[in-house]
Amino acid sequence: MAQRGRPRDAETDERILRAALEQLLAHGYGGFVVDKVAEQAGVAKTTLYRRWPTKDHLAVEVIARMQDDVAVPDTGDVRADLTDYVEQIALGLNRMRRAGRQGAADDSSAGLVAELVAAAARHPDIGGLVRAVFARRNELVLGLIDRARQRGALRPDTDPGVLFDQLAGALYYRLLVTGQPIDRSYAERLVTGALDGALPARES
Repeated sequence: MAQRGRPRDAETDERILRAALEQLLAHGYGGFVVDKVAEQAGVAKTTLYRRWPTKDHLAVEVIARMQDDVAVPDTGDVRADLTDYVEQIALGLNRMRRAGRQGAADDSSAGLVAELVAAAARHPDIGGLVRAVFARRNELVLGLIDRARQRGALRPDTDPGVLFDQLAGALYYRLLVTGQPIDRSYAERLVTGALDGALPARES
């Protein structure tokens, strides 16, 4: 049977998402107006709303695109690969932290991330979308960790999910709660702590 309606135009989607990213970064979540995105993308508002019914839905799609732009390295050196990946997460979080706050003296705000967390808590469908985005993305890094475990670079009882929780959870804790810097130095210390642990070596 023929599908009803016209198929979505990928080029139109791309224009809308590019415009949405620019609007989000320039104005932050509070100043993110879907009508302005439609105007900048050169599409009718109805065209945009058929794809993303609210600004929350559109913002989640933009964040998903930002995540997809970050490669998950797998060079065979799990310590270096995780450090590089955690640093890329930190760079993305810092970018969202500064959204709409160019020139602000205080750089400890959680910014766009906090707004999306709040939207996910308010609306179950947005929460489901956010969890799906992260689940899809996390499969890649969990695979990286599991392959390292299988080749003996990590202990055989290593739980990939718990290990990655230690890394990603710490980043979001700093962003959302303490406001402390997240950078390459912190990524290195974080990965070292997760892989080496804090217990002293046992004497034989």
